[in-house]
Amino acid sequence: MKKVVTFGEIMLRLSPPGFLRFSQTTNFDVVYGGGESNVAVSLANYGVPVDFVTRLPKNDIGECALMEMRKRGVGTDKIVFGGDRLGIYFLETGAVTRGSKVVYDRAHSAIAEIKKGMIDWDVVFDGVEWFHWTGITPAISQGAADVCLEAVKAAKDKGVTVSTDLNYRAKLWKYGVEPEEIMTELTSYCDVILGNEEDAEKHFGIKPEGLDITTQGEHVKAEAFLSVCQQMMKKFPDAKKVITTLRGSISASHNTWAGVLYDGETMFQSPEYQITHIVDRVGGGDSFMGGLIYGLLKYPEDDQNALNFAVAASCLKHTISGDANLVTVDEVEKLMGGDASGRVAR
Repeated sequence: MKKVVTFGEIMLRLSPPGFLRFSQTTNFDVVYGGGESNVAVSLANYGVPVDFVTRLPKNDIGECALMEMRKRGVGTDKIVFGGDRLGIYFLETGAVTRGSKVVYDRAHSAIAEIKKGMIDWDVVFDGVEWFHWTGITPAISQGAADVCLEAVKAAKDKGVTVSTDLNYRAKLWKYGVEPEEIMTELTSYCDVILGNEEDAEKHFGIKPEGLDITTQGEHVKAEAFLSVCQQMMKKFPDAKKVITTLRGSISASHNTWAGVLYDGETMFQSPEYQITHIVDRVGGGDSFMGGLIYGLLKYPEDDQNALNFAVAASCLKHTISGDANLVTVDEVEKLMGGDASGRVAR
């Protein structure tokens, strides 16, 4: 496979151990992760050559984030340096009826202060087949949005496939612009678009026709999202595939998980998994995207198989602590084949 590039922010994640609340803890577990870096780690685990592009501060904490990417086999030689700090987020892990909480501390991070011209995209995209970004990056700052636009334009000029995970974040988008005005132009360059019903509504005002999402609970019907996919393709005529993840939230510890893919003619549906004892759901969508990119590259004529791989991969991610999905192709294919026993491999 040719190389994949992802672009975005990697952060320091600080979490109370286990299921402690912020007010209970006296120490934090340290993890490094972010939407696009998590996708890069998934792809590296599957044997795909992948570079992660970001801007890091030239200090010990930035170096730790860099080391985490190198440790996972992700290319880091296109990363640029500058600024004073790495973004931080605090995660309180929920359980049963108590949902998880995230508190951001990422203002004035190295990538929040990135400017056009700091990254040589012609060099970055040399020999690259696929470029991935998420809606988190342009939500950070105007500068990050400008550089993201630079990137998608350069990628299209070089014939690189462009994908996005729309990833709406209500706690971001604080720099005085409406998400739709930024995201519409960026998404217009995309060949593959991933997003759930909230992403489509918050970014573009697109809603499932004849469906009140708030009443769905654990009963998320794949057919209801056909209208979302069709509306997305109408708005973004260059898109070749629109994908939606289907998460039914029975509790913070028990979700159903599936996905649909629409190619403009056919609506593909995955099997549905019952994830009954969630270890860590953060990064679930990123693990889906990593699996989807791998699947579409490996099975370019088999969208059903690519979708099934993505859903199985992200189902496994819910069993792994941390941001990134640390599973192999063999483990994903084992689950795809129906083996969910979790028996010890001796």
